[in-house]
Amino acid sequence: LSLLLPGTQDTEIQRKMERELRMRDGACKLLAACSRREQALEAAKSLQLCSRRVLAYMAELQRRNEAELLRRAARRPSDAGPADERLPCRGTVCVSDLRIPLMWKDTEYFRNKGELHRCAVFCLLQLGAEIYDTPMVLVDRTLTDICFESAVLFSEAGPDFELKVELYSAGLSGGAAQGSTPRKLATRLSTSLGRSSGKRVRAAMDGGPGSPPGNGGTGPLLLPAPSVPGPKFHLLAHAVLSLAEVQDGFRTHDLSIASSEESSFWLPLYGSMCCRLAAQPRCMATPVRSGFLRLQQPGTEAQSGTRLYCVLRGTDLLCYHEPSDAEAGLEPALTIAVNKETRIRATEREGRGQPHGMAVTNRFGGEEVTHTLLAESRAEAQRWMEAFWQHFYDMSQWKQCCDELMKIEVPPPRRPPAMLPRQGSLYHEMAIDPADDIEAVTDILTRRAGGRAPGTPPWLSLFEGSPPHGPPSGRAGSPSPPPARHPWGRPRTLSLDAKLSTLKGRGSQRAAPPQRSSPPSSSPSSSGSSSPAMEHDP
Repeated sequence: LSLLLPGTQDTEIQRKMERELRMRDGACKLLAACSRREQALEAAKSLQLCSRRVLAYMAELQRRNEAELLRRAARRPSDAGPADERLPCRGTVCVSDLRIPLMWKDTEYFRNKGELHRCAVFCLLQLGAEIYDTPMVLVDRTLTDICFESAVLFSEAGPDFELKVELYSAGLSGGAAQGSTPRKLATRLSTSLGRSSGKRVRAAMDGGPGSPPGNGGTGPLLLPAPSVPGPKFHLLAHAVLSLAEVQDGFRTHDLSIASSEESSFWLPLYGSMCCRLAAQPRCMATPVRSGFLRLQQPGTEAQSGTRLYCVLRGTDLLCYHEPSDAEAGLEPALTIAVNKETRIRATEREGRGQPHGMAVTNRFGGEEVTHTLLAESRAEAQRWMEAFWQHFYDMSQWKQCCDELMKIEVPPPRRPPAMLPRQGSLYHEMAIDPADDIEAVTDILTRRAGGRAPGTPPWLSLFEGSPPHGPPSGRAGSPSPPPARHPWGRPRTLSLDAKLSTLKGRGSQRAAPPQRSSPPSSSPSSSGSSSPAMEHDP
């Protein structure tokens, strides 16, 4: 890492890399401190994502440094290449509706037999230095497809892009028995053969698809995995998508499986995935050039043509009467097709021999239609010609993406990761604060019932006793203020049965004093168990 940083001018990438390194350290600490499975899985996923982003930023810095060295070397007169080298425009690539089918055995899926194998999976999508992740999904034999429906956008893609899709998996409890024996054997060998020899043996036994190349694997390069207890995500399958796979529709792509059935994180994949891969070049989505041109009719003078405001965008040259019509999205007065079959040539003003405009020719059926457009100056005509040449070059590089404008789905704002479903009953979910026992139990039971019902629940009488003696406050029937909550630390987890019996006993003890005989000074009307509400009636 230190070899890449000196001399580079890409401070933004350096800041991003430093940020990911800090987040990686934080994910390691969080993973070591997690006590719940869903938290540990999210921390392990964040650790994997940060490691991949750090490597992507390092590769991008290295690529830019090499490009800068090549540019400096090309400045020599002997190595000078063509002065004018065109570069294609950038574009947006969108992946959506990602589905990976599973191939369970009939005894597992239809008959629901055999050991329940469960895994947590997610996808990493990388294009250049941009890496995004999908939400995590729990997979078992009740699912036939792994679905990631949210769209992922890459806004700085070129026509030579390579989109890497990687599926990562981590085996959950109950499904780790399949891959536990080789790991135990490797651990015993590493401890019995010594530190140095044992490390080499263990690396050789653990090395497989998805491991770092230095350890014998063939998967993507990864940072050294920290020695932190907890779940580990492994590469399960991967694919590479390019411009040839772009299509405005749902399509199936090949998926390379990078694990074996003996792995604890293994899932029965078909070897294919389905998704919608769309691309939208900027030349198709945004105006390439706009300005006033004069449409010359055949056989008329240049000054007698119609002055129009022209916008070159996508496969059309849109001609409006005024710029306000284009901004308002009104229908253009004239539309001239501009596609891969369009021919354009410069025209000259009569008698001066200077390029003054351009002639745009299209073939409709067996007939050629030519529109002559004149610019206001020679420089303006040259700028329009350059815009047309660049536009044709962009269309030749993006190929089928320029046939028509593909729809790009805008993903919704990213929400915090949802908690995985808990495996347990109400007994295991009891987290009761000693400062407010009744409120905690009431909230939990009401939430389990599907919402707070109006009125007082009948089971609330189990927790209620007689009101404490003391000077009443407020009108009759007014509820007493809730007890003040004290800043407690971690709430205690108690048994529900023990809590109910304790509260019942507390209520019976509080109800006992009102049954005693009243003192001699009391009036006959106040004998027995009088309520505070009766004492304050006017």
